[in-house]
Amino acid sequence: MLKKIISIAILSFMSLYAGDLKVLNLNKLSSEESRVIIKKGTERAYSGKYYKYKKDGTYLCKWCDAPLYKSSSKFDSGCGWPSFDDEIPGAVKRVKDADGFRTEIVCANCGGHLGHVFIGEGFTDKNTRHCVNSISLKFEEKKTDSFSKAYFAGGCFWGVEYHFENLDGVSDVVSGFMGGELKNPSYRDVVSGNSGHLEVVEITYDPKKVTYESLAKLFFEIHDPTQANGQGPDIGSQYLSSVFVSNESERKTIEKLIGILSSQGLKVATKVEDKKAFYPAENYHQDYYQRKGSQPYCHAYVKRFE
Repeated sequence: MLKKIISIAILSFMSLYAGDLKVLNLNKLSSEESRVIIKKGTERAYSGKYYKYKKDGTYLCKWCDAPLYKSSSKFDSGCGWPSFDDEIPGAVKRVKDADGFRTEIVCANCGGHLGHVFIGEGFTDKNTRHCVNSISLKFEEKKTDSFSKAYFAGGCFWGVEYHFENLDGVSDVVSGFMGGELKNPSYRDVVSGNSGHLEVVEITYDPKKVTYESLAKLFFEIHDPTQANGQGPDIGSQYLSSVFVSNESERKTIEKLIGILSSQGLKVATKVEDKKAFYPAENYHQDYYQRKGSQPYCHAYVKRFE
């Protein structure tokens, strides 16, 4: 009974706070999500999933699913939280913060806390920065048939991800696992060496801007394809060099590049395998080096192709 009374009180308060509670079914929040969204807390800088997120789509309210921001308004301010210079019209409400100085932003639909808005910093032409907690957001990717995916394993996925993320034509890189039979493996399952998975990156790219062969060439140039037991100091079955192909065209491309490397006297250990189910790794593995502000310790670019 007490929980029911508290829930009703919270909803009544949020209804007054937002002006008009339009949603009837709010999503269930974790304790950390509640701390930020309901109790107006702040997540740790550089820790959020969407800080460096680059996919094309719409950011929604985590609590009520209301659309808040288009990805086209997102920019990197270097502050450690997702930044937007404009909201979807009518989606975000501004209120005076409890500190008396800043301006808080909340979802206009449910009143959930998003973050703060700052004016006059000069980051973009709109001169506005919505500084938003990742934990207050969900993301809905834009549906498109123009993008393709590629899968490469070349040692620790942190380093492979790092080298592909800023390549023109690549819209997203996700670190994860592929190759084993265990469904939904955790990082602990994979590093045990018993799941059969390799550390793999899933690359989403636009074939009109970058070819699969260009991606494959970069893959062979950012790791040592001759190392048969891992990559650099990372030794183990999860760190082996492998390309997971989706079709015969990709297989022929990889085999052609391996032939070129072999003609240079390299004994290539890279395996070519059919694509299997891909499982994204835990959030703390994503955009690792970008969040840390450092560079890979075991992946360096070495030109191998003309």
